[in-house]
This record gives sequence, structure tokens and C-alpha cells, in this order.
Amino acid sequence: MRESKILQYGIGALGVVLAVGAWQFAATVGPLAGSPLPTAGEAFSALFHLLTTPEMWVATWDTVYMALLGLIIATAAGVLLGVGIGVSPLAMHATRVPLEFLKPIPPIVILPVVVLVLGPTAGMGVFLVFMGCFVSIVVQASAGVFDTDPVAKATGQSYGLSRASILGHIVLPSSLPYIGTAVRVAAPTALIVAVVAGLLGGGPGLGQSLLLTQISGNREQLFAYVLILGILGLIVQGLSQWGERRLLHWHPQYRKQVV
Repeated sequence: MRESKILQYGIGALGVVLAVGAWQFAATVGPLAGSPLPTAGEAFSALFHLLTTPEMWVATWDTVYMALLGLIIATAAGVLLGVGIGVSPLAMHATRVPLEFLKPIPPIVILPVVVLVLGPTAGMGVFLVFMGCFVSIVVQASAGVFDTDPVAKATGQSYGLSRASILGHIVLPSSLPYIGTAVRVAAPTALIVAVVAGLLGGGPGLGQSLLLTQISGNREQLFAYVLILGILGLIVQGLSQWGERRLLHWHPQYRKQVV
């Protein structure tokens, strides 16, 4: 197991090195030589410089704050509403079409209205993140509750469990994998929406820094911010996967994944 992990990480690191090498080659002597694309060395040099500036860390915190707070609110509200919908077949069927209609609509479409009402603030970013994650969490939570094994619920009833006990000890544990998957998928979405809130809505964070760097024409720093966003995305994705495995380690679907 340990050797396979080392091999997996080694192959991943090799892929990163090859990608950076291809970037450096393309920007120096390759087809993109002489284009506005900076070399990998220039971009990483600008990245290391940004890491020493407090402005970059403040912008990163603003982005993480908006993404995390919006995701937490969306998770709490989405799970509550999803459970309420899932326990009622009538509500499940009545809301299926509206929820599926709303799910693919990006929160960016309401950005002008939100900026007009809330202004280019962190609250605007939090609201957009909430809107970007809420519907998908409701859909998954309601599906998890609705798809609970009817035999398990009938067994609980035969033992005299109340509806509240069945909900707390049978239905909710059964739906947790659905909810965990929804939150894991929503986490990168929350980060993307938080960046867009600054890039297009003028809110604080890395999106605003990216926009200002683009306007100033600093190509190296622009790509350095892109690298920061990519690294932050990897961290968010890794933490969400780790948290899902740890919190649901007791479930048969995750037992073999926990090391």
C-alpha cells in the first residue's frame, strides 16, 4: 500500500515537471516564443515575490473567507431543506423539476443585480457562493433521504422506533454519502464563484487582484496569480476529499479508502 502511494505521488510529480517543462519550452523556443506568454521561470519568480507581499495574503484570505462562509451557509440550509423535501414523496416529486431547472444556472447571471444591491463587498461574494452551491446540495440531500432503503425503515418501525428516531438513526446516516459528495463537489465551485465575484463584480480577493494585474499589463504577475489560484484549488479539493473520507469512514463505501 505504501509503495503504491509513493509510486502514485511520484507519477503525479513527474506530470507536474513535464507540464512546467513544456510550458518553458513553448514560451522560449517553441511556437509561443515571442508571444505575451511569460516563461515558466518568470511566472514562478513572480510567484515567489508575491508570497512575500501582505497584499497577496490578504486577498487570499478574503477569497477563502467568502468561499468557506458561503459554502457553510449553503450546506446548512441545503441539508435542512433537502431533508424536508426527501421525507415527503409529494414534495420530492413537486420540487424535482424546479430544482433540476435551477441547478445548471450559474450564479454569475444574477451578479449585476447582487452588485447593485449589496455592492462590491465580501457579502456580495458570500451570497454568490451560497447561490452557486445551495441548489446542488438540496438536490443531493433530498435524493439521499428519498433513496433510503425502505426495508431498513420498515425494520425500524417494527422495533417501535418513532419517526424522529428513524430519521436520526436510519435515514440521515443513509443519506450522508450523498451529502458528502455534494459538499465535496461544491467546494471547488465555491472557490471559483468567490474568484469570479472579485474578477467581474469588483469584490475583494484574488479575483480583484487578478483583474488589477491584467489592467496594469504585468504578465508575469498575472500568471503568478493564476498559479496561486491553481494551488489553492488543489488544496481545497484535497481537503474536501480528505474530510469526506474521515467523516464517513464508518460507511462501507469509504472503509477501504481510509488509510
